[in-house]
Order: sequence, then structure tokens, then C-alpha cells
Amino acid sequence: MWDRPPGLSTASTEAVRRVPAIRMTSLAFVLAATLGAADLESARDRQDRTALERAAADLAAAAGNTPQDATAHFNAALAYSYAAEVALELRDKGAAERASRAGIAMAERAVSLKPSAAEYYRVLGTLCGQVIPANVLAGIPFARRAQDAIVKALERDPKSAPAYLTRGVGNYYLPPAFGGGIEKAIADFEKAIQFNPKYADAYLWLGLAHRKANRNAEARKAFTKSIELNPNRVWAKQQLEKTPEQ
Repeated sequence: MWDRPPGLSTASTEAVRRVPAIRMTSLAFVLAATLGAADLESARDRQDRTALERAAADLAAAAGNTPQDATAHFNAALAYSYAAEVALELRDKGAAERASRAGIAMAERAVSLKPSAAEYYRVLGTLCGQVIPANVLAGIPFARRAQDAIVKALERDPKSAPAYLTRGVGNYYLPPAFGGGIEKAIADFEKAIQFNPKYADAYLWLGLAHRKANRNAEARKAFTKSIELNPNRVWAKQQLEKTPEQ
């Protein structure tokens, strides 16, 4: 008996059953097409590296099979971004750099196919920014690329909370000498919250910034709010646990 893979609809299952000679590569494309942002975010929240790496590979293969499909390339870029994010959380800088660099190629293709999409530029900026903490020396040239992508994202959508979050993360990692800094990061995270008061990730990063500035009480308050908004985010819970009350 052939079991239906998780996330594959009954209709898709029947279509696969009707083609006995279907190759596994084709099945991968069918599965990749069913993956959504919510599925990727859920895997990110659980720190499920295996699921994210598999999804990124499948989505990249699907994008390669449809070279003129901007959405397919964006979906692969988004998966690589989440994979890099979790790798950084788990302190695997090598995996984070590999995922971010692979994602950059996908995101660059997406923006070239659909330059009007703010979110495509936002994810490109995120991926470029993720190279920096993964490999500081090699990542510095990516700082300008990240900044340029976020400028374009905000030009297309001035109220994009994710774009302000991404800019804030960049400022968090970049020292003031390179145009970043904690206070700039906090201002960006607060701007993201202004546009989306239920943005759990913005509260998470606001907590990280406050803790880096030795404001532990404010950090704990932000982490607690993040967990209230997204109880499944493992990393947020870890950050709250490691933050002293005073």
C-alpha cells in the first residue's frame, strides 16, 4: 500500500497513483509545490534543520525545472533563509553560510524575474545579511548588498514589517563603524512592531538587542511577548531562559 506523504493532497496522491512509472524527481517537484511559507516557518520554529534542508533542496530543484518562474525561485530562497537562520541558532556557521549563499542565487533570480516584488528583495536582503554572522570577514561585502536590497524592498512597500526587521538584524550585527549599531537595530525592531503589533519575530530580536545593551528586564519582557505571540518558537524560549532577571 502506497502511503500519502505528509502535505500531499488526496487529489495529488491519486494523480501519482495513476502514473506507475513516475520518477522520484518528479515526485519531489509535486511535493515541493505543496510546501508553503507556513510549513517552512513551522519547521523553523521547531529548529527542524533536516526538514528545512530537504525542503530547500526540493524547492531549488523545482525552481531549476521552471527557470522562468519567479515564485518557485522565491520559495527556494525563503527555505534557504530559514535553514540558514536555524543553523545560526544552532551555532553551525558553516551550514549557515552554505544555505545563505545558495539562497542568494535563488533570490537574485526571483528579483530579476519580478523586480516589483518587495518581499523578494526583503528575502534577498535577509540572505545577504545571514552571510555576515556566518563568516564575518567574507560577509562584510554582503552588508552593502543586504542594505541595497532592503532599500528596494522598502521603496516598494514602505510599511513592510519584515523589511524593517531584516534591516534591524543587519544593524544588530554590524558595528557602528560600518553603519550599524544596537540603537539603530532597536529603532528598526520597534518600527516593525508599529506596522505589525503581533509580529513575534520582531519582539524576539528586540529582546536580543536589549540584552546586548545590558537591559535584561526589557529583554525578558520582549522575549515573553514573543513567546506569547508564537508559543512554538524554540529559540525564543531558549533566549528567555538564558537571560538574567536583572
